[in-house]
Amino acid sequence: MSAMAVSAPAMAKMDLYEDYESGQEVIELTTVQVDDGQFDTYLEGLKSTWIASNEVAKKLGMIKDYRIYWNPAPTDHSFDLVLEIVYPSVKEWAGSKAEYMKFLDAYGKANVDQGDETVRKLYNQIRKITGTYVMREVIVH
Repeated sequence: MSAMAVSAPAMAKMDLYEDYESGQEVIELTTVQVDDGQFDTYLEGLKSTWIASNEVAKKLGMIKDYRIYWNPAPTDHSFDLVLEIVYPSVKEWAGSKAEYMKFLDAYGKANVDQGDETVRKLYNQIRKITGTYVMREVIVH
């Protein structure tokens, strides 16, 4: 019996800010399942909508970076692509009216409206959003 007590793990006690804390960046991941034969069509659309708007947001400092990842060997057909946006902090991820207006001035309302139309008329026909995940790094001291 005493051998079991010695080999049992001690109860861990981790304290926020003393033993670990959250990183500042916020990472948003969206998983997308694209219909067979529509991969190139979807990527072409993303270039003129998602990528174009993220380039403006990056220049304005609203996001730090963005990436598209391809899952070339999906095992369960849950997703083909991951769209990643890296925000500098929770503040930028949460957004504000002032920041949106700044973005709208730089990107243009016509581009926003065109992107919305592309989502309704094209994207909703050829892809399915399978998940959205918002994460922050855990930094262990």
